[in-house]
Amino acid sequence: MPGGTMDTLRDRLGLWFKPYAALVLTILVGGVIIVSLALLGAEVYDNVVDSAGLANLDKPALALAESLRSPGLDAFVTGFTNIGGGIGMPILASILTAWLTFLSRNWRPLVLIGGAAGVSIMATTFGKKLVGRTRPDYADAVPPYEDSPSFPSGHTLNTTVVISLVVYLICLQFNTMLVRVTAITAGALFIIAMGLSRVFLGHHWLTDVMAGWLLGLTWVGVVILAHRLFHLVRRREHAGAAPSFDRPIVRDVVAEEVHHHGGDGNEHAHGSHNKDTAG
Repeated sequence: MPGGTMDTLRDRLGLWFKPYAALVLTILVGGVIIVSLALLGAEVYDNVVDSAGLANLDKPALALAESLRSPGLDAFVTGFTNIGGGIGMPILASILTAWLTFLSRNWRPLVLIGGAAGVSIMATTFGKKLVGRTRPDYADAVPPYEDSPSFPSGHTLNTTVVISLVVYLICLQFNTMLVRVTAITAGALFIIAMGLSRVFLGHHWLTDVMAGWLLGLTWVGVVILAHRLFHLVRRREHAGAAPSFDRPIVRDVVAEEVHHHGGDGNEHAHGSHNKDTAG
């Protein structure tokens, strides 16, 4: 590869790297913030919410859920809640990410959804281990039972993060108002239903689910902020469009270099022709 092409490639990589550095840095800082919020929220909950507070919110919600149960509804809700579990959600997230990646022809869905989901899983794991809150009794739950700590609800937190970002990316991909409204409505209903399914089945207290919603939406806000900052830096640096499947950065640079040298060659040939004609 000629020296000029290498210099151009180096310059383009520098312009390309800065926005991604801003994106990654914001996500890393935001990740630390969201994990800290999970731990802080758990600590505040543990110190502030006493047995009376629990009785005023969580126990009535569980009692209402028990009054609504029936064998058929229990089976349906169990099947639905499994979508947000450790097997169902990775499969659903992978399918949606692959679809959005195919539509957009770039790596944005993979970076945003994959990175955000990884941090949400981390926040869930740390929160559960450090708080160690007990789930509702087996007598009040629908089998199969779960024995991991209760706070926060991992199903709710991870579903909130993944589905919210899928909706965000759909809104970026499609300009049609109907598509956007449909995506937002369906996503919100799915997230709410996933959280309530955990209470209905007696697998979580209502406050576990509320914490999952709050932490999930906070983290989604950080990720979206990072993504908008990424585009702001790109515009400021005049870096042009981000590389994609159809337009990798090396191909762009080589094409520019060929075009540049081709233009020089044409000008040289044109000048020689004029000189010969004049002579």
